[in-house]
Amino acid sequence: MTIAPATHGDLTDAIAAERGDLAAMLAALPERAWDLPTLCAGWRVRDLVAHVTMPLRYSAARFVAELARSRGNFSAMADRCARRDGAAPAAELLAALRDNVSNPWKPPGGGYAGALTHDVIHGLDASVPLGIGRRVPEQRIRLVLGAITAPAARKHFGTDLSGIELRADDIGWSFGSGQPLSGTAQDLALVLCGRKLPPGRLDGEPAMRFSAGI
Repeated sequence: MTIAPATHGDLTDAIAAERGDLAAMLAALPERAWDLPTLCAGWRVRDLVAHVTMPLRYSAARFVAELARSRGNFSAMADRCARRDGAAPAAELLAALRDNVSNPWKPPGGGYAGALTHDVIHGLDASVPLGIGRRVPEQRIRLVLGAITAPAARKHFGTDLSGIELRADDIGWSFGSGQPLSGTAQDLALVLCGRKLPPGRLDGEPAMRFSAGI
C-alpha cells in the first residue's frame, strides 16, 4: 500500500500530538517506573526521556560542545548525555517534554519526518517493555512507516529485508516481498529501526540482520 507524502502541517501537527501523548503517558507512571529498562540497551526510562528532550533543551552551541567532548562521535555523546541528564528529577524531565510539544527541532537531514520518527520510536521504546498498551494513532504510524522504509532510512538502520514481506495486520499495510512477517504496525516499525522485541509479538519472525541506531 502506498503512503501519500505528508505535508508540513501533517507532520508538525503529528509531532505536537505525539509529544503531548507521550508526556501524558509518562505523567501517569509511578516514580519507580522511571528507573525501569527500555528497549534501548542500557537506558532506563529517565535516560530515554533525557535523550528525547536533549535536542529540545540544548542550544546549538551546547550541542557542538558536547559533540566535541565526545570527539565527534554522536552515539557516544548521546549515550553519555542521556545517562548524565537522566539523573535529573522525573518532574524536570517531564516538564522539558511538556514545554516543547511545538518545538521546531528537526534532526540534520531528517526533516520533520525524522523528528516524528524520533519521538514515536522512543515512545515505543518505553511503552513496550513497560507493558503499556498504548497504540500510536494510525495517521502517525503511517507517517513513520513511510519515513523508515525509504532507502536512506533503511541504510541508516542497517535493516536487511531481503526476502521478507512486512505485513501490518492492524492497518492493512505491507512492504517488501518474500517470507511474511506480520504484527502490528508499531511493532514492525520497531523491527525496521533495529529493536529486539519481547517474544511473541511477531508472527513468522525470520532471521533478520540489523543494527540499531536512532
